[in-house]
Amino acid sequence: MAGNTFGKIYKLTSFGESHGKAIGGIIDGCPSRLKIDFDFIQNELNRRKPGLSDISSKRQEDDKIEFLSGIFEGKTLGTPIAFLVQNIDFKSADYDDLKEIYRPSHADYTYEQKYGIRDYRGGGRASARETIARVVAGAIAKLYLKTIGIEINAYVSQVGDIKLNKNYYELDLSQTEKNIIRCPDHDISKSMIKRIEQAKKEGDTIGGIISCIAKNVPAGLGEPVFDKLNADLGKAILSINAVKGFEIGSGFDCVNMKGSEHNDIFIKKDGKITTATNYSGGIQGGISNGQDIYFNAAFKPVPTISKEQQSIDTSGKNIKYTIKGRHDTCVLPRAVPVVEAMTAMVIIDYYLLNKMTML
Repeated sequence: MAGNTFGKIYKLTSFGESHGKAIGGIIDGCPSRLKIDFDFIQNELNRRKPGLSDISSKRQEDDKIEFLSGIFEGKTLGTPIAFLVQNIDFKSADYDDLKEIYRPSHADYTYEQKYGIRDYRGGGRASARETIARVVAGAIAKLYLKTIGIEINAYVSQVGDIKLNKNYYELDLSQTEKNIIRCPDHDISKSMIKRIEQAKKEGDTIGGIISCIAKNVPAGLGEPVFDKLNADLGKAILSINAVKGFEIGSGFDCVNMKGSEHNDIFIKKDGKITTATNYSGGIQGGISNGQDIYFNAAFKPVPTISKEQQSIDTSGKNIKYTIKGRHDTCVLPRAVPVVEAMTAMVIIDYYLLNKMTML
């Protein structure tokens, strides 16, 4: 299986299946002498793990990280950082009835067509549990980016038809972690939670949007043709399980504007060149311009529902089935740290590349 490595300089190779012994990864290209905050990394994993609220999967995993190499006396060595997170609370028997079934909107059929075999237990490699490795690599990237003043924050801005109609700069993002849905608006978060609870009661699931902002990104990151910063951000976010859409800056709303309205006019403020607006989302010509980078990621409803469904089994026979097990009604709250992690990995990658280019 190819495609398990992400990044150009700061690289993550992840491994493991949902019901295997462990999920893990190897980070290569991390700068040396970076002080590692182990509590911070564990907290990032805790933000992602299941079982934290009534709207997430009831699977109970400690998700305790074990570092195997690349760190000495609390600092990175510049050598590969290997890590493991053991799988503990998996119930493979819940999937015994599904091993001959192609579940709608899952990777069952496509994996089997590609490899001739698949791990049907919890989705195997296609499970969102794989994102553990991304969160670890993203957490270490965040620690490095923090040393140069770059901040990355994501939050839930829409659940189904419940939408937060405020721009990110109108919000107090310190409130994001104050509720189980990870929406920084207290009143809207309550409506979002009710909408998820309604879907759960109906035996269904629901999707929505996560918004993300990267602040203090210096101008000059990204390449102007195939390796545009926004293009790699798009690839990173679209590689996350359940993501079906990505828009940066004004996104699809730009079609409703004229060029005279959409252009980000350059101005001088406090002795520095900036722009009067930021419809570009902090990136122009594929290169960061020093403004805030912001984007939206659309997540589909989780395809695992408790309602009876129709499908086809491996012999081509029409069947009806009901899924057992423990699953998320809405994946958005647990996906917030994953979106931040992928964003951090892209930005550190291009920051390190820029440093090499400037030598």
